[in-house]
Amino acid sequence: MPNNTSYSLPKDSKAWQQAVDSVGSLLPEGTNLQDFDALQSLPIFALIVVLPTHVSSLDIHQYVQSWVDEQPNWHLVTVAEDADAHFVDIEIADVDTAQPFAKRSFIDVQVFRYLLAPVTDTLMHPAKKTAAAHIIDDQLTTRLRRDLTVAYNNAQNAVVSDHLDVVDCHILSVGHMLRTHKLACFDMDSTLIEQEVIVELAKTAGIGEQVETITEAAMRGEMDFDESFAQRVALLQGIPTSVLDEICSRLTLSTGARATISALKALGYHTVLVSGGFTYFARYIAEQLGIDEVHANPLDIEEGEVTGHIQLPIVNGAKKAAIVAHTAERLGITMSQVVCVGDGANDLPMMALADLGVAFNAKPIVQARADAAVNVTGLEGVLYALGYPAFVRSSERSSESRKV
Repeated sequence: MPNNTSYSLPKDSKAWQQAVDSVGSLLPEGTNLQDFDALQSLPIFALIVVLPTHVSSLDIHQYVQSWVDEQPNWHLVTVAEDADAHFVDIEIADVDTAQPFAKRSFIDVQVFRYLLAPVTDTLMHPAKKTAAAHIIDDQLTTRLRRDLTVAYNNAQNAVVSDHLDVVDCHILSVGHMLRTHKLACFDMDSTLIEQEVIVELAKTAGIGEQVETITEAAMRGEMDFDESFAQRVALLQGIPTSVLDEICSRLTLSTGARATISALKALGYHTVLVSGGFTYFARYIAEQLGIDEVHANPLDIEEGEVTGHIQLPIVNGAKKAAIVAHTAERLGITMSQVVCVGDGANDLPMMALADLGVAFNAKPIVQARADAAVNVTGLEGVLYALGYPAFVRSSERSSESRKV
């Protein structure tokens, strides 16, 4: 039996609001610190640095502070956890043994959270927001990634590709941190699970290379999703239903998937799996994770075999966005309270509709257009992009509370 450990995350924390309050004097006169839309329009940024503990670490606090010291136009606030926050406990297995191969439930990291605000009236203007974000990325986070990669290479005593991801740096409008999100929608293939199900079906049918070629082209945005979907499904004609359960047994959850869904539900989120894949597999994965609802494509079967026919409407990118919008409306949730997570081009419409769109181990086109990109952790990196601190063992937090 695997050991479970109880971890804590803050719920209804005011940590980010307290950071904003501390720079109130720098904001335009009359700015309402509770008006999240107004704050969202200003060049006030959350800078979140997520560093796996196995990566040789520079002194991140000193590194960021040194950059600010060189930049007289910026003020830095280190975001400290709200001492009065209510914490929820999440039981997480140390090792996920429910998988075909046992794996760690999530990646151990350090999470550094900062607020960056301009100190001049010239920069503190909505029209300067995009340019200001580029300045931070070009001058701070790009340099940090480079220096951490060099430090990691030196520690490993080897030359590792400059493209190796050793750190996630999120530069986000502070409004994302202040809003209370209530709905989290996830793609399935290569997001909640490590595989593309249609590719697994194709491998079983002996047409894996053909289908994978079409899938990769679609995920890169080089082919219309509906066309690619129809082509791939047609190639599946004749696969017997007896192999479907076998494929389910081979599917592996992404690292951090269980921890992330458990944490979001403990924090009060409604969770949705919305997939361009098939309901047969999506329902199985949703049941494994405890996800609240599922939307995907039916797999057309006759006389015990896949027909190769599609059933309309196809759950494509536009349909995913419509499902997210309808789900939010049905639940009485505004789109400013929605988070969407995916990896492919067909996830971009729903990510653009949400308050926060997060790319997970995604294609370059998706990372470039997402609000945040998670590459160095498991799916739990979504929590850090939402502004939460790293998981803390409940026993350690209790000890710290007693000291206070």
